[in-house]
Amino acid sequence: MAAFKTILFACLLVGSAASSDAATSAANPIRKVVNMLQAMEKKVTAEGEKEQKLFDAFMCYCKNGDEALAKSIQEADAKAPQVSSDIEEAEAQVKQLKEDLKSHQTDRAAAKSAMAEATALRAKEAGEFAATKAELDANIAATTKATAAIEKGMSGSFLQTAEAQVLKKSVLAQNSVVGDFDRETLTSFLSGSTDYAPASGQITGILKQMIDTMNSDLAAATSTENTSIASFDGLIAAKTKEVNALTASIEEKMVRVGELQVNVVEMKEDLDDTQKSLLEDKKFLGDLDKNCALKQKENEENQKMRSEELVALADTIKILNDDDALELFKKTLPGASASFVQLETGAASQRLQALAIVRAARRSGAPELNFLALALQGKKVNFSKVITMIDTMVATLKTEQQDDIDKKEYCEMQFDLADDKKKGLERSVSNLEKAIAKEKEGVATLADEIAALEAGIAALDKSVAEATEQRKEENAEYTSLMASDAAAKEILGFAKNRLNKFYNPKLAKLMQVSAHNEAAPGPPPATAAAFSKKSEESGGVIAMIDLMIGDLTKEMTIAETEEKNGQEDYEKAMTDSAEKRAADTKSLADKSKAKAQMNADQEAHTEEKAATTKTLMATLEHIQSLHAECDWLIQYFEVRKEARAGEIESLKTAKSVLSGMSLLQTSSRNLRGM
Repeated sequence: MAAFKTILFACLLVGSAASSDAATSAANPIRKVVNMLQAMEKKVTAEGEKEQKLFDAFMCYCKNGDEALAKSIQEADAKAPQVSSDIEEAEAQVKQLKEDLKSHQTDRAAAKSAMAEATALRAKEAGEFAATKAELDANIAATTKATAAIEKGMSGSFLQTAEAQVLKKSVLAQNSVVGDFDRETLTSFLSGSTDYAPASGQITGILKQMIDTMNSDLAAATSTENTSIASFDGLIAAKTKEVNALTASIEEKMVRVGELQVNVVEMKEDLDDTQKSLLEDKKFLGDLDKNCALKQKENEENQKMRSEELVALADTIKILNDDDALELFKKTLPGASASFVQLETGAASQRLQALAIVRAARRSGAPELNFLALALQGKKVNFSKVITMIDTMVATLKTEQQDDIDKKEYCEMQFDLADDKKKGLERSVSNLEKAIAKEKEGVATLADEIAALEAGIAALDKSVAEATEQRKEENAEYTSLMASDAAAKEILGFAKNRLNKFYNPKLAKLMQVSAHNEAAPGPPPATAAAFSKKSEESGGVIAMIDLMIGDLTKEMTIAETEEKNGQEDYEKAMTDSAEKRAADTKSLADKSKAKAQMNADQEAHTEEKAATTKTLMATLEHIQSLHAECDWLIQYFEVRKEARAGEIESLKTAKSVLSGMSLLQTSSRNLRGM
């Protein structure tokens, strides 16, 4: 009923204004009102039909969307555990592959180390073989030449040649192929001794035996060398094959690790998207029932209000079309006397002109203009108040324009700041990615260097242990040799002294004194001479004893020199090894520390990258919100500015018109008062 009274009042107000403004017109103003009401009735009906179609479509979505969301939620619930399982399986594979890679790399390093050790040993053996072969070849050549010279009776001239010296050196060597007696015989022969001239046959026999022995030694050394070469080639081939297989396996597994890590990242992103989508779908499904119920309620209220509005319009049309009402309107609508027709017509014309200007400006959508137009539509208009409203609106429009200018400047400044921040963050992310990649490479390099240092230290410790053991063995051999040679010299001295005591008593007495000075035991007791002395034969024996004592003395001197040199070399090697181990240990500690620091830096940079990326995402969201807030204003700034300028100009024009209308109102009141 309230809506009906409001509509009736508005229609009567419009009708009164229309009848007042069109007093000279022949058209029936009530009929115009009825036509307007009928048009409103059609419009309300059409809007109701349109809204009903939209409501039906929305309800269809509510029904079908519920099923689609339920299906999507069911699929997401089934997918999430499967993706999680796939991620765990892939991460387990990555872990296993990394362990395999570490094992393969260790095995490959061991194989390369074995190849290097075998190569060094092969080079050493090859050098030793070359030296042995050269020495044997030289000795064989010299011995062969000596044999030929002796057989031709040229032994005297042969003793003056370089080959004789080579042969003599070979015979005197500790590892000589001849026995002690043969050595003494050859030594006497090669020395050109005048008191010893063995038969040529004995010398050539010894030399030929030496040639056979040296040829046999050379053949054995050559066979050993060939066997070593074959073993080395087989080892190198096997280790090369092993290294190639391990390298191929390492490369393959590194590729698999990279692919699996990428798949893990993608699966984690997929899982995150699935979980987010699941939450959104569940939330949307919960809100869908609520929104559908709310829309259902709104539709029922809209239908109820629309029905009441149609009833009000129909009742109003019925009232205005009533015969009694039409008669009443005919009597009352003409109204004022004819003496004020021109004055009322002029005022109405100006009011309509001002109203047209306001309506044209109202296209901008300002709500204040609607109130101004409503004020101008009234029959009794206080133009001073309307003019005040216009002034207020002009001031408001200017304020709004200044607000737009300030907002535009703010938006442009914020866009610049956000864009600078975005670029800075992107540069930071790029620099962090480069730093992380560099640190990863550095960690890998340091890991290889640490492994190499550890292997080197282990190899050095092994070499030190082997050298120490060898030094102990050499010292034990030296001690044993010195003891046995000293004992042999002592026995030979006793034997020589015993012979001299019998054959050369004076010399024996001197030797006894000398032996006594050396704290040797006293001479044996004298024996009865049952046979004649063989002085000549004893001289050769004593000479041989002297020669053997000399050899033992020489051997002991050489042994002492070698022991001294060996000990000095060992001590120097130990010193150098200790220095190298200390340096390697320090380097290992430094590299381990550097690796730990680099790992920490990498972790810190990774965390910083994550934080920077998060800040970048927040900045991008801020930029997006700025676009949502400012794009429309910036895009339509000039349009709004021009629209406001036109609106202000229109209001000023309307104000000028209304200023003249205020004079007409004053004149009209004066005439009415008369």
